[in-house]
Amino acid sequence: MAELKLTGVAKTYGGTVDVLKDINLDIKTGELIVFVGPSGCGKSTLLRMIAGLEKITGGELQIDGQVVNDVPPAQRGIAMVFQSYALYPHMTVRENMSFALKLAKKSKADIETAVARAAKILQLEDYLDRLPKALSGGQRQRVAIGRSIVRDPKVYLFDEPLSNLDAALRVATRIEIAQLKESMPESTMIYVTHDQVEAMTLATRIVVLANKGIAQVGTPLELYERPENEFVAQFIGSPAMNLLAGEIVGTGPVTKVKLHGGGIVTSAAPTRDSDMGLQVNVGIRPEDMIATDGEDYAFEGKVNITEALGEVTLLYFDKLGDNAAVIGKLPGIHTGLRGTSVRMAASPDKVQVFVNGQSLYYR
Repeated sequence: MAELKLTGVAKTYGGTVDVLKDINLDIKTGELIVFVGPSGCGKSTLLRMIAGLEKITGGELQIDGQVVNDVPPAQRGIAMVFQSYALYPHMTVRENMSFALKLAKKSKADIETAVARAAKILQLEDYLDRLPKALSGGQRQRVAIGRSIVRDPKVYLFDEPLSNLDAALRVATRIEIAQLKESMPESTMIYVTHDQVEAMTLATRIVVLANKGIAQVGTPLELYERPENEFVAQFIGSPAMNLLAGEIVGTGPVTKVKLHGGGIVTSAAPTRDSDMGLQVNVGIRPEDMIATDGEDYAFEGKVNITEALGEVTLLYFDKLGDNAAVIGKLPGIHTGLRGTSVRMAASPDKVQVFVNGQSLYYR
C-alpha cells in the first residue's frame, strides 16, 4: 500500500491561531496508526490534513515519497470513513458501494468484482440489495467501510467511525475492524478515536496528541508500561495512573523515593548521584497496587469508597498529604474494606518516576 511521512506539519487558522505545530511522524506500509488525545487536541484536523480536506499551513506531507501538500484529495489515493455513515438512503448497499466507481467510469465487470470482494470481506453478501434503512447501525458502518475498500486506496482514514454506535455494537464493530485489518495486512490505516479501548486493541502504534503536538508515539504496551511524561501516564489507562509527590532519597540502578505523607517506594528507573533530593512525582497504576501487611509499603490510607465490579474492586482512598486522591484496583470482590486503613505497595518495575513531568526512563 503506502508509506506516509509528516515533517514539521503545522496548522494555523487565520494566521494567528495555532492548532498543530511541528508534527513529525513516519507511518510504514501495513501499520494501523491510531490518533488519540483530549477533545480539541487536533486529531481530526490532522486526519483531514492527510486527506486533503484541510490545508497544510506549514511543513510537508509525503505519500510514497511524493509531496502531496497541494494535491487534491481525489488524487491522493486515500479513502475516508467518517463518523456519520453518509449513505445515500435511496440506494441499495450495492449501489452505495459502487457509486464512486461509476463516477470514475470503471467497467461494469470491474465494479461487480470490487463490490463482491468488499462484500465478502465485510460479510455483507446477504445485504447487497437492501436499503440503508433496513440495516442495523453496525451494518451501515460496514457499508461505509465497503465504499472505501472498493476504491482500493493507498491509505484508509477512519474518523471516529464507532462513536455513533451503542456499547454492544461498538464492541462488535471494533472486532470486525480488527478482522478487516488482518484480512488486508498490507493496507495502511489511520484511525482517530477518543476511546482508549479502541486505541489499545486496534493499533500497531498509538500517537498521543496534546498541547498542539505529539506527546508520545509507541505501541499500546509501550505507552501503558513506559509513558514518556505525566500527560501520557494519566491519559492512557482507566482509572488514570496515580501520581504521588515525593523526594528521591536513594540513587543508582534503582531509585528510592520518600513519598510526602507516605512510606518509601522503590522504582526500577535508574538515577544519578546528582538526583539525590530531587522533588519528583511517582506514578503507580491502580491495578499495580498490592495490599500488604508488611513494613515495606508505599502508603497507608483510609478507604472512603469501594466499587465492586465483579472481576475487580476499586478502592478510593483519602488524600495522601498534598497528593490527589489515590485509587487502587484489587482483583476479585472485597467487601468490608470501606472505612478501614489499608497499606498499599507496588513492584519496582511497575513504579514510574517523573522529574519535571518527564519519565526517568527516557532521560
